[in-house]
Order: sequence, then C-alpha cells, then structure tokens
Amino acid sequence: MTWYQTLTLLEVLFGTLFVVLYVGYLLRVRRVALFFKQRPHGVWVKFVLRLLYAGLLVVAILGPSFGAMKKEIKTIGKDLYIAVDLSKSMDATDVQPSRLEKAKMETMRLVRRFNSDRIGLIVFADEAYVQSPLTYDQNALQLYTQTLRTTLLPHSGTDYAPLLRLTLEKLRQDENPKAEEQKARVLVLLSDGEDFGGEVEKLAQELKEENIRVYTVGIGTTDGSRIPVDNGFKKNEDGRVVLSRLNPEPLVQLAELTGGTYYEVNERVSEVSKLISAINKIEGELRESKTIDVTANKYVYPLALALVLILLDAFITVKLIRI
Repeated sequence: MTWYQTLTLLEVLFGTLFVVLYVGYLLRVRRVALFFKQRPHGVWVKFVLRLLYAGLLVVAILGPSFGAMKKEIKTIGKDLYIAVDLSKSMDATDVQPSRLEKAKMETMRLVRRFNSDRIGLIVFADEAYVQSPLTYDQNALQLYTQTLRTTLLPHSGTDYAPLLRLTLEKLRQDENPKAEEQKARVLVLLSDGEDFGGEVEKLAQELKEENIRVYTVGIGTTDGSRIPVDNGFKKNEDGRVVLSRLNPEPLVQLAELTGGTYYEVNERVSEVSKLISAINKIEGELRESKTIDVTANKYVYPLALALVLILLDAFITVKLIRI
C-alpha cells in the first residue's frame, strides 16, 4: 500500500495534544461520576467511537492507494520553435507600434496558448541563434521574448537558410529514437519576408523529409514604411530613404514546401488565431506512448466508514449521572 499524502511533525503534535486533552476531560468526567457513585462506561464508548472515526478521517485524507496495475499513457504534444526576425526592417512602423513589437506580442500569445508543449525561441537576421532551448517554462519564454530588439544581432540583411539549418540541427538533437512515435515538430517563422539568402528550397525539402512543418507569419503591409534609425530614417547608397514593404512570396513558398501555411499580421488583420487552429489540428497525428504502474486512491472506503460512525455517535446518548 502507498499513500498520496504524508503526516508532518506539526500534524502529529496537534493530534497528540488533542488526544491528551480529551483523555484529561474524560478522567475529570469519571471523577465526577464516581463522586456520585455512578459508572460512566458510556463515556469511554463515546471516546473509542470518536477516536475510530477521527483515525479513519485521517486515513482518508492521507489517501491509501493499492491495487497496482499497468496503464498505457499517450503523451500528445509538440516541439515548437518560434523564430523571430531581428533584421533592421522589423523596426518599420507600418504595423503599430512596430513590426518587431507586434511580432513579440504574437509570440507571447503563442507561448500562452501552447503551454502544455515544449517551446523554444530562435532569433535570426543573416545568422540564427537559439535564444531559449525547448522548455515548458512559460515565464522564461515570456522574459526572453520581451527583451528582443533589432540591436541584438549584427545586420547585413535577412537570410532564412541559417535559421532552417539551426532548426534541423536542434530538432534532430531533441529527437528520441526509442519512442514508438515522435512528437509533432513545428517551426513558426515571424518575418517581413525580406529574404536575401539562398538554399531555402533545399533546406525546406530536408525539413519536409524530417516531418517538420514550417508555418510562416508575414508581419507588415505591402504599402510599406520607412525604417527608423538614430539620425532619422535608413537611407540607401544614393541617399534616398529606404521604404520597407512586406514581401510574402518567400514566406508563402517556404510554408508550402514543408506542408505548412502562410498567415499575415497587419494593422487590420491578425491571422494568428488561424495559425493556432492549424497547429492544434496536427496535435494528435504524432505521439509517444509508454506504460507506467498506477495505483488507485481508495480514500472513499475509510471516509464512508467514518461517516457511518459519526452518525452512530450522533444518535447514541450517554447519561453520566442517574438521579
């Protein structure tokens, strides 16, 4: 037999004090009864009855467990990496307060929604880095997300290839080869779509072969916006102000190549709810199962017996002194 709860020293001390005080009360009743030449046997019957149901209540609270059995547990979940673009164009303000701030808000929304899954955070521009490894710690993920800014990485443009290579590497490392079936593995990429790199098609094919889906989220507008810098707005080599626009084509292509879907976030629309629904649909496709030993909490039996004794105690009356 096993127990779900254990008695602490404080509980034992209080229980002992109660019993001692109750016995003192009974001895005093006995002295009074003997003074009047009575025999208070009924008092001791009451004491034994109350001691029994008090003990049974304690046993019920502790949770006696027995009857071991084997049970198959299937864990349904995902390993989800969220990748946030930290290129300078993410400071554009066509989506208020900025593309990056909007991306951070949507990232925290995803973290809260998938709180039973392992989530990791990747940041990228022309290189990619793991900001947080796969974890269930929502507080840490929220903190990492809040600290994101475009100055965290050196910039020479945006390249999805290093991000895809890093995602493949990390998800392969976390794969459990002993599991009968693997968890669903997903990459959510938030960017404005300005990709200046290559190799994306080849890497996307590798992701698809590894059964890793990429869902892309385009943040920005096709009308575009200027990019704030310290001394005004970013300019090109000719001295003209750069206008950054959402470029959805690379994001759409990447999502389609891996079996994912492209979604968009702008001033008027946020399709993150649709993204959450799409990821939920693949939740039950892949899972791992294991057999564990389980026991059943049988607290109901001592509790029922204690209630019977409490009713019996209420109906039994004891006369200490007969005149």
